[in-house]
Amino acid sequence: MIVIKCGGSVLHELSPSFFTSVQQLRRSGLNVVIVHGGGPDIGQLLKALNIPSEFVNGLRKTTKDVLDVVEMVLNGKVNQTLVSLLQANGIRAVGLSGVDDRLLQAKPIDVQTLGYVGEVVNVHTKLLHTLLRHGYVPVIAPIGVDERGQTYNINADTAASAIAQALSADKLVFVTDVAGILKNGEVVKEATVQTIEAMMADGTISGGMIPKVKAALHALDSVEEVAIVSGKASFYKEGTWHGTMMKKEVYV
Repeated sequence: MIVIKCGGSVLHELSPSFFTSVQQLRRSGLNVVIVHGGGPDIGQLLKALNIPSEFVNGLRKTTKDVLDVVEMVLNGKVNQTLVSLLQANGIRAVGLSGVDDRLLQAKPIDVQTLGYVGEVVNVHTKLLHTLLRHGYVPVIAPIGVDERGQTYNINADTAASAIAQALSADKLVFVTDVAGILKNGEVVKEATVQTIEAMMADGTISGGMIPKVKAALHALDSVEEVAIVSGKASFYKEGTWHGTMMKKEVYV
């Protein structure tokens, strides 16, 4: 079981090699689930509609107006574009949001500070298992829902981590616009929690890589291995992974 998270920044730059890698995973007999973001597209539409938006602690403050746009972009444009691309590359895919069959059950993090931004409290995996059993790749927009039917904007990294943990995935893969964690211009091929924390402390890991790495560290509580790979190149070929592979403990 492989859960792949596609960042919004790389969605429009996915190379043919990305889709070839997904094909190879499927041919190897692996189940694949994809979770996507969509931040840049959301930002563009908010700007076009003159809807004010701000970030608080790295999360987009989500008012009712912002939530409407987030749902429109993630459930509509981004999700269906990615499903169409997968199908054009011979991969059977089905688009979902976390609202479908209450897949991502959520609660608000802090209504006063963040508005309708949620955290996942439970992942209802039955629908995912049904689709996987029939040979489909589920493609999930990170919108959560509570017991009253209220929807929430969920950070895609944390949604992917929660889904990977719920599915007992063998690997959680963060697809980004870089080849992995870089040190002195070279990709760090293998890392542990200890070495990652040291690289954050000394500034090797900085900027936009920090939230990805923190999400990866959190996922390592339940997922054996987490990878950070590029969507602009092949990340899996003939059983070999390309990017940074992270494990909790020291490699042996």
